[in-house]
Amino acid sequence: QVQLVESGGGLVQAGGSLRLSCAASGRTFSAYVMVGWFRQAPGKEREFVASIRWSIPTTTYGDSVKGRFTISRDRAKQTVYLQMNSLKPEDTGVYYCAAAATYRGDYDIWGQGTQVTVSS
Repeated sequence: QVQLVESGGGLVQAGGSLRLSCAASGRTFSAYVMVGWFRQAPGKEREFVASIRWSIPTTTYGDSVKGRFTISRDRAKQTVYLQMNSLKPEDTGVYYCAAAATYRGDYDIWGQGTQVTVSS
């Protein structure tokens, strides 16, 4: 079973940028078909941010991040990235990466999360 480790979170001012990383260990991402990023703000439900298919890097984004965030993957490094630009205070939350074994989007492997805080 793959373990996912997120990194790259932190405190940034509105309008700034951060790049999150999700590294796989134990097994490789090739055992899964999709990797996604989700986030959860205090008192709110978990929200889909972006996903990428591992074999052919087709991407999907949540409406709130389209045009500002970019998901990508490095097969050699077994890492998925989330480049976040033009950050807003409402982007604040814990960001999780997750892996899905099917294209239905049933993510069953989750990382521990990384905190992103955007100050106004």
